[in-house]
Amino acid sequence: MTVIYQKVALIGLGLIASSMFWAMKRGGVAGQVTGYARSAETRDTARRIGLCDHIVDSAEEAVKDADLVVLATPVGVMGRVAEAIAPHLKPGATVIDVGSVKRTVIAEVGPHIPEGVHFVPCHPMAGTEHSGPEAGFETLFDNRWCLIVPVDDAEAEAVQRIESYWQALGSNTEIMDPEHHDLVCAVVSHIPHLIAYTMVGVADDLRRVSDQEVIKFSAAGFRDFTRIAASDPTMWRDVFLTNKDATIEILGRFTEELMALQRAIRTGDGEQLHAYFTHTRAIRRGILEAGQDTNEPDFGRAKVKR
Repeated sequence: MTVIYQKVALIGLGLIASSMFWAMKRGGVAGQVTGYARSAETRDTARRIGLCDHIVDSAEEAVKDADLVVLATPVGVMGRVAEAIAPHLKPGATVIDVGSVKRTVIAEVGPHIPEGVHFVPCHPMAGTEHSGPEAGFETLFDNRWCLIVPVDDAEAEAVQRIESYWQALGSNTEIMDPEHHDLVCAVVSHIPHLIAYTMVGVADDLRRVSDQEVIKFSAAGFRDFTRIAASDPTMWRDVFLTNKDATIEILGRFTEELMALQRAIRTGDGEQLHAYFTHTRAIRRGILEAGQDTNEPDFGRAKVKR
């Protein structure tokens, strides 16, 4: 076990932060971990389940003397949180975020980072549809990717240390620039969530299909949509509001593809449909071969015991 940061502060205690704590505890990565959440109820829950070594009642108190500060709040409030904690950050400390949007976070958080404090935006590409402090578990990041998106003036040593930190939590790591990050995430995460929310909404609006039928027959593909659409609404609201450009670009491409499929169905072009579905099936095989899912039933996700 190697301690990488002597003191870590978690600001926000949802799925990602709680999983980080359990993974740090498993790997002996941190000397001590202090946590803070805006909600008193969340802080009480964290204390009850033993999440973090110390739970405090303000973000300013949490970051005192911290070597690593993790912003694990919704991306829409990260700028305000950074402004509040800035005067209390220890010289030489590193601040990271774990949001799934980077250009906006860098623009809103970056100006508040004091001279002598490192800012290394991060995005662990791992999660479930569950949220809150009780949702976390120590293996969440195992063999998943964490994208590290350094700002222009980031010190190489601080970036390398963060890479080592995420690897110690079980992640694979890759360095990426902010614009490319936001485009990639729009493709692999943001638009799929938007489609899931839309499809569940369509089913709800289509009164010819009763609520009982939707529930009764959801062992089909609709079940996948409902799992994704159960994700934290506050987080996803902020994602779409802060990643507008990439989301709109990829949504436009999706609409074009959808129109082409609609045309193929209308004209009875079975060859085009078969070729399209064969290509997309190959992408699924690539995901399996990369170890990012398994071919087991029930979405390939074993029930997690904590």
